[in-house]
Amino acid sequence: MLAPMAQDIPLRCTCGSLQGVARGMSPTAGNRALCYCKSCQAFAFFLGRADEVLDEHGGSDIFQTTPSRIQITEGADQLRCMQLNDGGLYRWYTECCQTPVGNTMSSAQIPFIGLLSTIMDHDATGHSRDEDLGPIRDRVWASTARGDRTGLSGSDGFSYASLPRLFWMMLSNRIRGLHQPSPFFDVASGNPRATPHVLTVAELKEAETRRDATER
Repeated sequence: MLAPMAQDIPLRCTCGSLQGVARGMSPTAGNRALCYCKSCQAFAFFLGRADEVLDEHGGSDIFQTTPSRIQITEGADQLRCMQLNDGGLYRWYTECCQTPVGNTMSSAQIPFIGLLSTIMDHDATGHSRDEDLGPIRDRVWASTARGDRTGLSGSDGFSYASLPRLFWMMLSNRIRGLHQPSPFFDVASGNPRATPHVLTVAELKEAETRRDATER
């Protein structure tokens, strides 16, 4: 059965304390990418959720869309924010069960959220992730993928075909004011709704050590 052109997809952390909805989701509502970068891998290991988040090559399945599509209906107080280093992406997760939620830029003015597959409840839609969001369009930072990379396609960065699409998506969404409302930033001040925790040198080293110890 074909999925509707656009539909609402429930959001739910592992323990169910945080719930919400991603509205109007479809393959044309954003860009689906598989990221193999070591930062995304370190984030998963920092949370202790690598087995659920990462595929066999260390890839994170991310759907890049606008924050205005995201609504938290329960447990917004469980949202937490961290940065692997000062100036890095804001990486959002839940305090209750350490479920990765997604990545945003550090500015509320940029209409971008990369939702992790772990927060999207595709079972509730009755469709697969491929049916709900379309196939993976980009496989990026393939040179830092884990394990045997023979036959693994991808690039170090987004493809020339994807860059114009991503740029236009963010530009058009910003012109239409779709950076707000956002569950991640306060509308009035533009400040993140949770104070970003920048990992200490020791915390970052621990996450990287866990990541590198499982290299296959």
